[in-house]
Amino acid sequence: MPREQVGIRDVAAAAGVSVTTVSHVLNDTPHTRTSEHTKARVRAAAAELGYQPNRLARGLRTRASGMVGLLTEEIATTPHAGRIILGAQEEASRRGLTLAIINSRLNTDPEVETPEVQAFIDRQADGIIYATVYHDEVVTPDELHVVPAVLIGARDREGEIPSVMPDERGGAASVVDLLVRKGHRRIAFAATSVDVPATRGRLQGYRDGMLAAGLDPDEFVVEAVSEASGGYEATIGLLDHGRDPATRPTAVFCYNDRMAMGAYRAAAELGLQVPADVSIVGFDDQDPIAESLFPALTTVALPHYEMGAWAVRTVASLIEGRDEVGLLGAHPVLLDCPIVERASVAPPRA
Repeated sequence: MPREQVGIRDVAAAAGVSVTTVSHVLNDTPHTRTSEHTKARVRAAAAELGYQPNRLARGLRTRASGMVGLLTEEIATTPHAGRIILGAQEEASRRGLTLAIINSRLNTDPEVETPEVQAFIDRQADGIIYATVYHDEVVTPDELHVVPAVLIGARDREGEIPSVMPDERGGAASVVDLLVRKGHRRIAFAATSVDVPATRGRLQGYRDGMLAAGLDPDEFVVEAVSEASGGYEATIGLLDHGRDPATRPTAVFCYNDRMAMGAYRAAAELGLQVPADVSIVGFDDQDPIAESLFPALTTVALPHYEMGAWAVRTVASLIEGRDEVGLLGAHPVLLDCPIVERASVAPPRA
């Protein structure tokens, strides 16, 4: 008798292959590079374990619905989610696809069914896009291996599902490069201690830029909460405390735009003008903060629209069998985070 609740991961473990390979074999996915020997081994393992694939999921091989499901993990209420959805929606429209959206949360236990993913599968979705809150490694549920799928904002821990993420490290390094080209040598970084990938990426990018310019990457780094209050406290500490104007920072690069808002207040209280006395740069290009500050804030934009569009293009390519999922899943695609130059940066006073 077959044991209960045999999953696709059980078959993969028994056959010594990836979950994606099992999905390809059992669903007869075209244009894969799986050998006949491996296919036989997978089918034998599935038969021995008594694996029963979802009947509707198997029907996806022959019944194209023209629908792509977009699951948003708590980002539907964030300031940037609209750009991801817009990018995905417009790209789907260009390809004649229908985009369906459900707000969800990725379960950290792959053995626990994710009902929102299953809902798309039951409705014959041709592919699924999962957008997550934090840019980190995740364990994907078994259901995401049944149909072509991609991740936005996170990488699959097993390296099997393609993903796209912002190149926050590169974006931060480009800020330092901009400030150095403007003539700044004492560049501070108002960081945060929240342990998320954005924190690590932006700090490392700052350090990369400082080292590339031959500058000390540790002299002017201060940690604070990633809100306006933290930006205020960090900037007060960097620019005040009896610092000689000849040795204090001439530019403050903030972890995000909310901290930059607090940095503006600190500069004003210290009698300093932005950007005449101190240049300030943010990160995120958050609406309406960046454009509403006076002077308008120079900041780094996250490629939300581009990530949404990339995800639809990629999942469409996988649906059509034009790309090999294993090759795409090995490394996340990093999209550029461009600088949006406004009026908060100027050369330092001589």
